[in-house]
Amino acid sequence: MSMKVGIIGAGPSGLSQLRSFERAQNKGLEIPEIVCFEKQSDWGGLWNYNWRTGVDEAGDPCHGSMYRYLWSNGPKEGLEFADYTFKEHFGKDIASYPPRAVLFDYIKGRLEKTSFRDKIRFNTNVRDVRFHHDTNQFEVISRNNQQDTENTDFFDYLVVATGHFSTPNVPYYEGFDSFNGRILHAHDFRDAREFTSKNILILGTSYSAEDIGSQCWKYGCNSVTVAHRTAPMGFDWPENWQEVPALLKTKGNTAFFKDGTKKEIDAIILCTGYKHHFPFLPDDLRLKTANRLATADLYKGIVWIRNPKLFYLGMQDQWYTFNMFDAQAWYARDIILGKIKVPDISVLNSDPLDREKREDALEDDYACIRYQGDYVRELIAETDYPDFDVDAANEAFFLWKKHKKKNIMTFRDQGGFISPMDRSVSPAYNKPWREELDDRMEVYLK
Repeated sequence: MSMKVGIIGAGPSGLSQLRSFERAQNKGLEIPEIVCFEKQSDWGGLWNYNWRTGVDEAGDPCHGSMYRYLWSNGPKEGLEFADYTFKEHFGKDIASYPPRAVLFDYIKGRLEKTSFRDKIRFNTNVRDVRFHHDTNQFEVISRNNQQDTENTDFFDYLVVATGHFSTPNVPYYEGFDSFNGRILHAHDFRDAREFTSKNILILGTSYSAEDIGSQCWKYGCNSVTVAHRTAPMGFDWPENWQEVPALLKTKGNTAFFKDGTKKEIDAIILCTGYKHHFPFLPDDLRLKTANRLATADLYKGIVWIRNPKLFYLGMQDQWYTFNMFDAQAWYARDIILGKIKVPDISVLNSDPLDREKREDALEDDYACIRYQGDYVRELIAETDYPDFDVDAANEAFFLWKKHKKKNIMTFRDQGGFISPMDRSVSPAYNKPWREELDDRMEVYLK
């Protein structure tokens, strides 16, 4: 096979794509030549923690948004790989909310014993991509940041697996330029201990707002104030938490809110979301979409409708993560291998519009979970990715939401989740999350 495939990014989505080809090769199929570009020095994407913020050692924007002491904010039973279970990797049942180091070890575990790491060019930043219609190939210009050398490759197919949680959406409020404290986006949050004894203001009601606030509370901040534009998160927060309407402005260290109240604060953390950002892609190849379950202009949420030789993985708003990336990667692989035929342009165009319409009709988070579960089920039905109990994964998410509603600060202490893959039952962790200040893998796995 003389075909050549490029993959941009070796985070969870890129590793899923590599895994899909490794599985095909193990079944005796001939696979294309593969080159995977990774700007960091190791695989794992966001799960590869780096202390740096701002720019990396090569002077490029830091990719990672990972922070110390992060523990999974959703049950592992909802993200488990169908072809590689947590029990298989760790040799025993583990609790449902692992810290970052444990999940990082699990993500990379599938490929560590293979030769596929050799297909990744680390410390290599993709700088420019062009599609040449005369040759029907993508030209990819990349730079090795360690060697300071530039390289040009040509590919028959290209997979964009860079994620969409790296380029922060940063709003401006009156008074920010003269605020007498720290202002940072969640992208640059690294260590909750920085805010010990501080009064922090969080803007936003996303998962990052919920979790970063919880981290700062756990490590001893003085108070947490969360400002919302539409509605509060509404959990039963600790006594030193407060949810208020939208921020209007700051003056000195005083924050003024829409309801007429004000508060003295030491730091502002912007949990205001991320942008889908692909500066290496031209307009005719670049995805422009809101962060939603049904991405714009992608057939099956994967195939770029304006050029079906280009694929995007993991670009959806996410309940499902790792196993959904797998389902997408297997589907893209089978198009590349000729097992799945891309439909005509009318179907390519109508498919994302139909998905958006169905998403718009969803009533609540539970319906959204089912919607994305059905999407995963749809994809794996067309490939040889191992079938798994999607309904059981949905139930894990439902139980998680109920535990959070009951007590937002103890949901990680709960066990009893059932794996959709091997039906194993998770134990509770041996210490309350609030009291466990050491998140090293060897401590967690004791």
